[in-house]
Amino acid sequence: MFKHIGKTRTAKHNLRIASLLSFVAGIVNVAGFIAVHRLTTNVTGHFAFFVDEVLKLHFREGFIYFLFIFFFFLGSFVSNFLVELISRKNAIYIYIIPTIIESFILFSLGIFGKFLIVENPNTIALSLLFAMGLQNSLVTSISKATVRTTHLTGLFTDLGIELSQLFFYKMAEQKNRLYSSIKLRLTIISFFFLGGIIGGIFYGLFELHVLILAGTTLLIGIA
Repeated sequence: MFKHIGKTRTAKHNLRIASLLSFVAGIVNVAGFIAVHRLTTNVTGHFAFFVDEVLKLHFREGFIYFLFIFFFFLGSFVSNFLVELISRKNAIYIYIIPTIIESFILFSLGIFGKFLIVENPNTIALSLLFAMGLQNSLVTSISKATVRTTHLTGLFTDLGIELSQLFFYKMAEQKNRLYSSIKLRLTIISFFFLGGIIGGIFYGLFELHVLILAGTTLLIGIA
């Protein structure tokens, strides 16, 4: 599911990587929000908070929200930069390295996060946003923009469009293509919710150590 690109990539590969990465994103989304009360898998809400703080002339707080947005962007940039760089040397590892970096971040926060919550909780949010930027760029690149896993807004939009198209597209080929796409969207949404539920339950028991589960899931996917 990580190495197949272009014509060799099938719907089955996309379903597998969608399940894996949306599950991880669901854990990060809930655990990050409970821990530091920040959105840690997307930046849409941070734009609103950023503008609100600037209009109130709270420039320090506004700068922090700007950093949240920037670190998600930075994760995306670094991920694709590594993909392009490594592809010129050994294409086998192009998607492995960004995934290992993401899992390293999750393991580090899972181990040391409880100290950062007291000293500097924004570091946790910045790190998780960077990791999710890595993941979002990675899965977008590997699936040719077919799969997105870190937020659900676009997924529900696409799902609504495709469900409405079922009433109008009658040819067997069109129906099969729609069914395949709808199955993919529902898989991502379901595993995101599942990851969120597990992240919430296990956070109540182990706090940020639950991120170790997310990191382990990534390593299992690579294996």
